Order: sequence, then C-alpha cells, then structure tokens
Amino acid sequence: MPLTQYHLDSNNEAVKKFYGKIEIEHASAFLYFNKKGIVQELIHNLKYKGHEEIGALLGNWYVEDLKDLNLKTPFDVVIPVPLHPKKFRERGYNQVTTFGKALSEGFNISFDDSILYRKKYTKTQSKKNLLGRSENIDAIFDANFSEANQNKHFLIVDDVLTTGATLEACSRALLKIPGAKISIVCMAMANS
Repeated sequence: MPLTQYHLDSNNEAVKKFYGKIEIEHASAFLYFNKKGIVQELIHNLKYKGHEEIGALLGNWYVEDLKDLNLKTPFDVVIPVPLHPKKFRERGYNQVTTFGKALSEGFNISFDDSILYRKKYTKTQSKKNLLGRSENIDAIFDANFSEANQNKHFLIVDDVLTTGATLEACSRALLKIPGAKISIVCMAMANS
C-alpha cells in the first residue's frame, strides 16, 4: 500500500494545499492515489460498489497512526464531507461515513453528520478540471450549528484530496462557528 506517512510531517503536502487559504490545525492523507492504482480501485469499490467496509478498514488502520499526533488541541468532533440529499438517495450512503466513524471511535469522540451540509447539488468533482472544481464552491456548503458547537476542534474527513477546493469550502462553512478550529484527514491524496 502506498502510505504517505504525512502524519509524521507537520509541513506535508496536504497541509501545503491550504497555505494562505484557510487556517488549519492539521491536514493529512493516509494513502497516495494514483490513476489505475490499487488505491483508486479501493476508493472506486467504496464509492460506487457499496463496499463501505473499506472505509472502516482504512479508518481503523489510520487512526492508530493519528493517535501519535502532537496537537495543541485534541479533536472534538469528526465531520464527513456531506453529500447533497439527491446524491445520497442515488448512492444510498456517504462513502466517507464509515471512515469517519472509525476515526471517531478510535479517538473516542463524537461523529456528527448534521452540522455541515451541502446546499447545492453538483456533478461529481472527479470528472472536473482544476478550474471546474473551484468554481463558486463556497456557495455549496453551509453549517447548521448551535452554541454547543462553539469552540470545538472539527476533524473534517473526505475520500480523496485533490485540489483542496471542497475541503476549503467545508472549512469556511465551519469557521462561521465562533471559536472553531479545523483539521482535515483524507483516505488518500492524488499524486500531482
């Protein structure tokens, strides 16, 4: 398996995706994603073939590495990048839920898929070029929060980190919450 070992480097390539864009506490990805590689096959089976157990397997594996992170503030809540309700109905599940739940169980923190939501239906990002991925993406996500969500360190989880536009937009939505801190963990990162 092409492991990134990003959790060992606080200045890794995942962190660099967000430099100058949003303030994050931590960012990492577990595996390198290459076209026609084993990780692409795993993610494809998770996302399109209903093999949700792949997310749990990867989450249970990666959480052991992530427990060694030396963070100023520990994570409080795991939040998956949300699907639009229409996409959720089409697929029947969110492909990052089992990954996120495995991380939440491993860290003994809550998993919450109700705070961050997708308010606009979009075509799959994997078929878009760089410009298409970043077009008006800030208008796609928003946060539904209460006073109880203030001053929390949110761990956003996703499947593949490519340009970072989706995760940046999710982070901006969560940063509307007073005192919010953001970290990002993905199953894989596209080799650029």
